[in-house]
Amino acid sequence: MPPLGPAWSPWVPGLLSLVLYTAMVLGLLALLLFLTRWLGERKPDPEKARPFECGVIPTGWARFRYPVPFYLVAVFFLIFDVEAALIFSWAVALKELSWRGWLQISFFIVVLLVSLIYLWAKGGLDWQSRSPRKASPPSN
Repeated sequence: MPPLGPAWSPWVPGLLSLVLYTAMVLGLLALLLFLTRWLGERKPDPEKARPFECGVIPTGWARFRYPVPFYLVAVFFLIFDVEAALIFSWAVALKELSWRGWLQISFFIVVLLVSLIYLWAKGGLDWQSRSPRKASPPSN
């Protein structure tokens, strides 16, 4: 069997310490989980089993449907928030990127504007609800 070489040696600086650190963390984690399970009190109570909602006693059925515009707004926010972060980071590196960077960010902004126009044309930015449905509890 040929030797694995110096790259696969367990004595490469940092590799052995990383493995030992990971083993120690996992061992400590297992020990703490075992001790909390073994030493902790278990007194079942209906009050403890009830979900905690910031001090408000929950009423009604918690499994209601979120309207689709909620998810659309969340996705649009993520898309345009990431876009803003990218443009800000581009602005910081403007001198290093020169004209090539300017052309790339211009193309990126044009693509974003086209997608925003498409989104607007399809009605993705309409805030009025379209015949909201009431959530019904599950049938038993």
